[in-house]
Amino acid sequence: MFKTLDCRPVLYGIAIPSLSIVVGLMLVSKPRFPQAFNTLVSPSQTKEILPQVFRNQTSYNRFWDGRNYLTVIITSVRNLTRSFLANSHQFSLSDRSETERIIRILIAILYATKNHLRAEWGAEIIPGTAISPSTGDATLTPEYSDLLPRGLYGCDDRGLGLVLQLTFFVEQYIKKGFDHSWFHAPQASQMQVQLNSLVDAYGRMETIRLTPIPIAHLIHQKQVLALFGGVLPFALVDKMDYWAIPVVSLVMFTLYGIDGIGSQLEDPFGYDRNDIKMDFIVEDIRSEISVLLEEWKRAGQVGHDMFVGNRQDSRGQDEGGCDVNGAH
Repeated sequence: MFKTLDCRPVLYGIAIPSLSIVVGLMLVSKPRFPQAFNTLVSPSQTKEILPQVFRNQTSYNRFWDGRNYLTVIITSVRNLTRSFLANSHQFSLSDRSETERIIRILIAILYATKNHLRAEWGAEIIPGTAISPSTGDATLTPEYSDLLPRGLYGCDDRGLGLVLQLTFFVEQYIKKGFDHSWFHAPQASQMQVQLNSLVDAYGRMETIRLTPIPIAHLIHQKQVLALFGGVLPFALVDKMDYWAIPVVSLVMFTLYGIDGIGSQLEDPFGYDRNDIKMDFIVEDIRSEISVLLEEWKRAGQVGHDMFVGNRQDSRGQDEGGCDVNGAH
């Protein structure tokens, strides 16, 4: 869903009435107003009257925390991918197929996290689709077409998110690797820590998504801002005359702009330009892990270590590695 910053409440709700008041006061013999108005809106007390700073900082913290928790999930997926691939060179063909399946599930966890935070449910019901929260129609998401396990059925309708559901496959793979001595105990323990960190970050992102700024705070903030806009013209017109018109407009536009920025950043997981670029980030990590997976498969076929020697391109011609170190 797209969020747009609508400036009409600024112009129609505060700026125009304030300008009308200023013009009216100046046309009617320029009366003198009590000094209490000047005291009320003095610069030293503005921050005490308006909670704009608190709202804006709180909203930005939600944005920044959401980005950091996404990094935690990405880091966990990278670490698990590296550990799984680096310890699976000597597996049988069936075991290597299982490793590739788990790597694809790790990529799917990234997409599932993104869709879950956007309330796009049902991606696992029909591979390649998700359910739009606004229309209830299927939305094409081709990233799921080759990542989810065959025969997977979702439990979104029973309250179980796809992210947590997919972590069971990863947990089972770690247990199987330990039982078959693919990983020793410290390795398996570290993999478990990475998986737990992933689930923890996912839960914290859910908290950001599902816990809005308290409505009582928002209502009081709007009321105080409107009150300040109504009093400000009386404090300025006596000394500034017609210059009070642009000053009042500029001040109220600035304050309502700060309020609008706060509302934009409260939910940072959507499609808006001000949100976290989750689509780009997830696609970038998918490309990265896909290169690791392809290199792991190539190394298994030719019997060399990963990223060492020549590899064959799609036309069957020799092609250098991902980065050249020395002459070919």
